[in-house]
Amino acid sequence: MPAVAAHATEPGPTAHRTRWLILAVICLAQLTVLLDNTVLGVAIPSLTRELGAGTADIQWMINAYSLVQAGLLLAAGNAADRYGRKLMLLAGLAVFGLGSIAAAFAHSPGQLIAARAGMGVGGALLTTTTLAVVVQVFDDAERPRAIGIWATVNSIGAAAGPLIGGALLARFWWGAIFLVNVPVALLGLAAAVAFVPESKTQDGTRPDLLGALLSTIGMSALVYAIISGPDHGWLSGRVLLPALLGLAGLTAFVAWEHHVPHPMLDMSFFRDRRFTGAVTGGILVAFGLGGSMFLLTQHLQFVFGYGPMAAGLRTAPLALTVLLVNLTPLGARTSARLGTPLTIASGMTVLGLGLAAVALLGSHHYAGMLTGLVLMGIGIAVAMPTMHNAIMSAIPPAKAGVGAGVNGTLGECGYGLGVAVLGAVLGSRFAALLPEGLTSHGSLPDTLSAASSATRGRVTAAFASGVQSGQLVGAAALLLGGWLTAGLLRRAARG
Repeated sequence: MPAVAAHATEPGPTAHRTRWLILAVICLAQLTVLLDNTVLGVAIPSLTRELGAGTADIQWMINAYSLVQAGLLLAAGNAADRYGRKLMLLAGLAVFGLGSIAAAFAHSPGQLIAARAGMGVGGALLTTTTLAVVVQVFDDAERPRAIGIWATVNSIGAAAGPLIGGALLARFWWGAIFLVNVPVALLGLAAAVAFVPESKTQDGTRPDLLGALLSTIGMSALVYAIISGPDHGWLSGRVLLPALLGLAGLTAFVAWEHHVPHPMLDMSFFRDRRFTGAVTGGILVAFGLGGSMFLLTQHLQFVFGYGPMAAGLRTAPLALTVLLVNLTPLGARTSARLGTPLTIASGMTVLGLGLAAVALLGSHHYAGMLTGLVLMGIGIAVAMPTMHNAIMSAIPPAKAGVGAGVNGTLGECGYGLGVAVLGAVLGSRFAALLPEGLTSHGSLPDTLSAASSATRGRVTAAFASGVQSGQLVGAAALLLGGWLTAGLLRRAARG
């Protein structure tokens, strides 16, 4: 393999004088992306009623964003490193804000899906540039704390989406969940122009356009297959063909990156066990947590009968616990005492046990669910900052954008797989437990409308059992992932 040229002219990161203000701007930008990933879940009943959206429409409203974002993350990270991280941050905020306006005033499911895809372009730019800027403006001593704050905002944003969405839907029409992004994007643009410094890698090499194209095609096709699998069958042509295209595209991408003199992605990253270990943990966290939150919002509304606002409020303890734990020195003390591998393993174990508690104790009563949500919050607060810092510490600062792109890409794959696989577990269990003579119509409301008054209770119980089964699968993935990650990181530490 040809040696990768290292002609970056920028010096190693030193502490920027306004670094904490810059971090606040970065976290504001990141928060808009994260909220949009989860806020749509509580709007599903409203979109079904007001836009006439079917089950497939709803799935694409959720997945169009993830599909585009996952496909572009590597290219966006490379563009940030090459052309300027501040420039790409500003572009991401602008595109995300415009996409939010289009989504808010969509008049049909197709228009909303297209707007969500446009928001995915902005989301890809923001996801890569925010973490890359953090790496650039903080020195080695303060970077773990800064990444910890960034990771806390990630966790809070993901968990608070249903709460904020529910609050907006209680007072306004469904478009408000997108329109609220616009003032945040405008504020982020003004603050980024004023405070965020420009940084880029001036290596004088030609851009790797073929690598960017292959990675985008490969990731988009693979994520499409993952999304489509539960609906069309994993062995159907509509799933196998894009899956094969995705694998072929990614294989060609890897081969090209190994041989091109100046690759978009330095494949030596994956020979670093710290990087691969931490990324493995991140994928499994995204799998278990993304899929379980998808199930949780449906459980609260369809099984417990809460409205959007009430459902959102009942997910708030997760975000609140993450915030409170990160305001204490628990995470830092745990990492200092146990080291990175055991800190990640212990945090993911608590997270997995919390999800199991939600499934087993919260299937019929919210009190049991509350216990699980608090445990999940503790686990996230302990594991995620350490995991993100382990990933970025294994990457040269000059390649921070690409490194963040790899982290985000694999996380998006994990999230998509979590929604697809745990959703498939829910669907298969639901269909298997339905009363004889009644078939699943894809969603609980549609199936209930076809059921008689005598069987509706059994239909709801079947759906609750399906949710529980899916959450238990997610909990098992988190428990397995915690100790697998710890093992990989320990082997890396031993050399």
